[in-house]
Amino acid sequence: MLSDEEKKKLYDRFGHAAFEEGAGDGHFHGDPQGSYQEFYFNGADVDLDDLFGDLFGHGQGFKSSHFDSSFGGDHFGGGFRREAFSGKGQDVTACVEVSFEEAALGCEKTIRFQHPDGTMQSLQVHIPAGIDHGQKVRLRGKGMPGRNGGEAGSLFLEVLVRESASFERKGMDVYSTVNVPFITAVLGGEVIVNTLYGKVSCKIKEGTQSGTKIRLRGKGIVSMKNPSVKGDQYVTVEIQVPRHLNPEAKKKLKEFYDASRVA
Repeated sequence: MLSDEEKKKLYDRFGHAAFEEGAGDGHFHGDPQGSYQEFYFNGADVDLDDLFGDLFGHGQGFKSSHFDSSFGGDHFGGGFRREAFSGKGQDVTACVEVSFEEAALGCEKTIRFQHPDGTMQSLQVHIPAGIDHGQKVRLRGKGMPGRNGGEAGSLFLEVLVRESASFERKGMDVYSTVNVPFITAVLGGEVIVNTLYGKVSCKIKEGTQSGTKIRLRGKGIVSMKNPSVKGDQYVTVEIQVPRHLNPEAKKKLKEFYDASRVA
């Protein structure tokens, strides 16, 4: 028979289960086939190190830090809740807007974005040369912090490239136009063409027609995989027709027209 003091300790530790049939010897009630055991607790504080030491033997690697005796949440077995395991933090997506030239040549940008938890963060990022509209830059470790020491998530930065009034991109090639004076197109000469890398002088052949394309090798978009590789720039010639001619200019132009027709 158990003394009153022993019964009190059992009740404080295991509740009514301590006095169910088969429990008078201080052990848990088990299935006769030995296939499983049922454990019941009345909500009293339990020393989990002692409990799992009794079940599996001390020194087996079971520590109370692996479990939480509170109820609710992700429970397993008799009201225990698994402690959150370490894990990678959540990825975050943000957008940054750049000019056509900034995307083509690369730049540094300071962005400000909001984490899913509501906090704001400022971050200076490098936009690589040659990036296209809609492409993303991945910044490892700049997302949400990991759980319990886990790896932080990534920041995926979507690049939005503004349209340019001077250039159009197609793949790695750049397209633009140049206005050529009428007389230059007729007699030949040179015109200045704007490129991503500065101004260049282009030779205009005599008799150049409107719509003619000039190819400038290596003046296009740089390859993100190989910086030594660049696309080309294609410049379309647009002939500037004089809008206002004085009488003398008109006379000379008529003479030019008549002479050209005879030839």
